[in-house]
Amino acid sequence: MKVIQPNCRIQFTAEDLDFIVSALGDDPAKNEALCKLLSDEETRDSILDHERLYHALLEQRGCLRVSNHFYFYIMVRNVLDKAGIQDRRVADYVAEMLAEFSQADRSRCMINGGEQAFDYFFEMLAALKTADDRTSFIIRAHIGNHSLFLSGVFPQRIRYRAEQRGFPDLRYYEALGQASFRVASDHRLAARYELGPIFATLADQFQATRLALNDMSDRLLSIGDIDHPLDSLFLPGKIDK
Repeated sequence: MKVIQPNCRIQFTAEDLDFIVSALGDDPAKNEALCKLLSDEETRDSILDHERLYHALLEQRGCLRVSNHFYFYIMVRNVLDKAGIQDRRVADYVAEMLAEFSQADRSRCMINGGEQAFDYFFEMLAALKTADDRTSFIIRAHIGNHSLFLSGVFPQRIRYRAEQRGFPDLRYYEALGQASFRVASDHRLAARYELGPIFATLADQFQATRLALNDMSDRLLSIGDIDHPLDSLFLPGKIDK
């Protein structure tokens, strides 16, 4: 199982660049200059923060010809910034996590070369008791990611199951995710992957991040029956609005 990295911004496609140019390029003569500016990291980040890009994604009708990496980064960056979480690397990490988890089976906790796969938190927590150092780090990071994904994207589903079936409520997901990110942030491998500060921020600001994703989730989901399986709720691939 790979360690998720904050690398959405380096995975943009030609279609993503075309979308940026179409949304921000007022003058066709300046489009080439805009493309050159996007090749500079600092200027690129400033361009990606432009409010017009965010609104262009929201207002576009039909199939958006953009990648999940681009879509999630712009959306997550906007809602986290409004929540006071302004570190771009945190937004990039959360966006990459959403892009990963939007793909079938990527939200499963895979360890030992894929020989073991865990779907439930109690299985992951039990596996920690016998896990080696690296596996423990991967499981802790995955629990944090999965807790944030579920509570951020599917809060109504969690509330429904808590009320109707006695399943864990949002406070459980927040506590579990916060604790897991905290432990992962202190792990030696967090420094190796340069994830320590990101995990620390997500531990400190788990609820704020979760609420920001709640604000975003209505734009990503077509819920219908609130008790549908997760994989039928999340919209993978191209974003079709």
